[in-house]
Amino acid sequence: MKIRFGYVSTALNLWEASPSRTLTFKRYGQLGKEEGDRRLLEVTRENLRNTLRIFHYNIAHEIEVYRLSSSLVPLATHPEIMWDFVTPFKEEWKQLGTMIKEHALRVSFHPSQYTLFTSTREELTANSVKDMVYHYQMLEAMGVQNDSNINIHVGGAYGDKIASVKRFHENIVSLPHHIKEAMTLENDDKTYTTEETLAVCEKEDIPLAFDYHHHMANPTDMPIEEILRRVSKTWERTGRVPKIHISSPKNEKDYRHHADYVDLDFIMPLLKTLKDMDLDVDFMIEAKTKDKAALQLVEDVSKIRGIKRISGASIKW
Repeated sequence: MKIRFGYVSTALNLWEASPSRTLTFKRYGQLGKEEGDRRLLEVTRENLRNTLRIFHYNIAHEIEVYRLSSSLVPLATHPEIMWDFVTPFKEEWKQLGTMIKEHALRVSFHPSQYTLFTSTREELTANSVKDMVYHYQMLEAMGVQNDSNINIHVGGAYGDKIASVKRFHENIVSLPHHIKEAMTLENDDKTYTTEETLAVCEKEDIPLAFDYHHHMANPTDMPIEEILRRVSKTWERTGRVPKIHISSPKNEKDYRHHADYVDLDFIMPLLKTLKDMDLDVDFMIEAKTKDKAALQLVEDVSKIRGIKRISGASIKW
């Protein structure tokens, strides 16, 4: 069994390296169109530059799994802006894509909770399609759209899960097929369980990005071995190993909130099951301290008897 460890968006070990600097629509309006457009370019360029710095950092530390920031491009989907964020940065996007391909990095996006396909409101579904298109365009600009994923949740239940899931299947048709091919779905910590999310994934041929913490907060009766077997099957068409989201509770009271680091004891049942199944996976660490937590977890896991650390951010057991 091999596990690679990655993290979300910002490398905290780097100085001033946020890839998520923003410009609000209000501020854009205050600046006026000419100055606002200049500022849009400036902020986007800085986000792309910091992403490049993060890639160099990841490569140096042999971190091969990374979630890109959804906020790379300010106001990308605002109906009154909708600007061309690809053409002015063709070289920057290409450079990022070249690094991803040359170093076999596994990258993804995770749009906000407002990107969903269970709503009764047509405009919300239309906005969700628009947001998925935005994320796909960034992958396309980097030339990695066929090897990367855009992860979302099933959506709201609106008091009736059966009707909401039915709407998901109806509304997802509005998403262009090539973008749907890049989708993954994630189980929720409150609403859709792993078993319920799996059913949607299997019907739509969408891989499931299994979140272990969410599963523990919102459990199902299905044994973890059966869950992992079915999750793995959803990934088969992609040719990539399953991705599992890893975090641990902040405390018993705030069980759903992520702790700063990952508690090894919390994830040990999962690790042992993966070992018993001899299942290769990638871990996306969602702890608050991001890259620090990912690298710490690699160290903690590599101290377990029989586990060998084979790179800066991967182990074999």
